[in-house]
This record gives sequence, C-alpha cells and structure tokens, in this order.
Amino acid sequence: MRAIVQEKYGSTDQLHLRDLPEPTPGAGKVRVRVRAAGVDQGTVHLMTGLPLLMRPAVGFGGPRQPTPGFALAGVVDAVGEGVTSFSPGDEVVGTGRGTCAELSIAGADRLVAKPGGLSFEEAAALPVSGVTALEGVKEVGRAAAGQRVLVIGASGGVGCYAVQVAKALETEVTGVASAAKLDLVRDLGADHVIDYAAGELAETTRDIGPFDLILAIGGNRSVRSLRRLLTPRGTLLIVGGDSRGRLLSGLQRPLGAALLSPLVGHRMPFFIASDKAAPLQSLLGLVHRGLVRPVIDEVFELGDAAKAIRYLVEGHARGKVIVRVD
Repeated sequence: MRAIVQEKYGSTDQLHLRDLPEPTPGAGKVRVRVRAAGVDQGTVHLMTGLPLLMRPAVGFGGPRQPTPGFALAGVVDAVGEGVTSFSPGDEVVGTGRGTCAELSIAGADRLVAKPGGLSFEEAAALPVSGVTALEGVKEVGRAAAGQRVLVIGASGGVGCYAVQVAKALETEVTGVASAAKLDLVRDLGADHVIDYAAGELAETTRDIGPFDLILAIGGNRSVRSLRRLLTPRGTLLIVGGDSRGRLLSGLQRPLGAALLSPLVGHRMPFFIASDKAAPLQSLLGLVHRGLVRPVIDEVFELGDAAKAIRYLVEGHARGKVIVRVD
C-alpha cells in the first residue's frame, strides 16, 4: 500500500510517499481503506516529536508510528477477531493509526457509520477537531443558553466547530481571528467578531463581555490576561499548546492554569478530548440537525500530504485541511 512515512522527527521535509506492507487487523480492530484523512495539530506534534514530554509514549529516537494522521473516513476492508459492529464494505468515520495511507488500522470502538449525506472529505473533517470542540464547549466548558462564549482562534480546525457548537447551545458567541478570516467566523454564526490584531482583548471586548466560557485555541495570551475577561465563576479552557519550548511546547499554559484553578474562583481544567465513538456520534447528531457543518479549506492528494501539513503549520487554514486518498 502507499503511505506517507517519516523515519525521524522533524519538519515536513521528513515526510515521503512509500510502499509499505498491508497491515493486519488484530482482535477488536478494523482495517479501513482510507478515502480521506484530516490533519490537525496532533499530527504536527507527532511529526516534530514535540513536546519532548510525550516521547516516552510515542518514541524516543523517532516515531513508533511512522505514518502521520488520526482522523479518517473510508470503507471497511477487513475486521479482526471479535468485531461484530462492522463488516467489509461499510462506510465509516473516526480515528485510526497512520491515516495518511491507503490502509489504516482503527479500533472498532473508535469508528461510527459514515452518514450518507456527507462526502468522505466532509466526514474526515469531523473527528479530532470537531470532537475537541464539542467536548470543550459542552461537556467540559458546560456552556448553556444565554451565556457568553469567547472563542480565540475561531477560524481554525477546532475553532470553526467551537463557534457552531456554542451557537447550537444558544449562547452568545464572540470569535477572534485574523482580519482575513472574520467573514468565515461570522458566517459560522458568531454574534461578534474581533480581529486578533485590533488591540488588547480587554479593550476590544469591553462592551461584549465578561464571558462565562473562554476557549483559547490560538495565540499565547497569559492566563492572567484571559482570567480578566471571565465572569467571577467563569471557565477558561486552553486547547493545545503553542510552539514555545521543547519540553512542554506551550503546554505550560494549560498545565499552569489547571494547577492554579483550585486556588481561584475560575474553573481552568486541563483538557484532552476523547477519541471514542460516542462523542463523534453526538457531533454527527448536530450535523444531521443542520446545527454544525464541516468546514474544509483545502484538499490535498496523498502525495502532497507534506504540503497539507505545511499549510496547517504556516497558519493558512480556514477550517480543516484534508488529505484525499483514492
């Protein structure tokens, strides 16, 4: 099978298209013939091997999983022992290992049936980023009707879903993004949009806040400055890390916030989204009701997967970046 492979950590220059043996699904696993794969910041972290803190789990000298990618949509090709929920020929969406390849192995509990109304590219845009937004806004952030929600990085892979989920919960949403992407954020339903370069958020949101929930997906604003924008019992969720430092690569902000949380009035939990089927099924329910839609910026062919990831790293993406595998 054809697959994107990297032998050592580094930039997109380490990614090459190779022929690999076909993987065999073990017990409880499913082999999926990938039709489309989504790329996200998790893909970037495993490509670079940063933060260093994660290397005991993913490989010290190089990645144990040499093919990047988590999100997938495709067709079941074979099933392992004990799998009764899927059969060859079923169209599925979910998360797997090394999805920038013609074949990927996924746990049966990480997959759901692909809705017939979605293309493979649209379906592949939902796992990981969409689920992160859903759990961040609804489950961890506890957003409720009438509350005020601030999404920083509202035009990216997670942010574009966070805006939609927050609106589905009948909140008042303010989205922060670059000036060139504000039209997209407004189109997704945001009640207010702010250019991130327009000035300090304390000033630009003076007549909009304070906020019951802040999702800080982009930028590196300090926890102190973000807390000033919250209501006395508001919640701050810092989703992911930036590129500063090799040991933690920006995770010091969400970790620091979580440690501070018990000592102050604000909730600031450390948050990692689930890759199980249940939250993805819930997200698809919102899609079916027309409350959330996949947002795709660019679609790259498998041989151009390095370009797709580079496009994401350089901050160009308006929504999701997809790798098509035919």
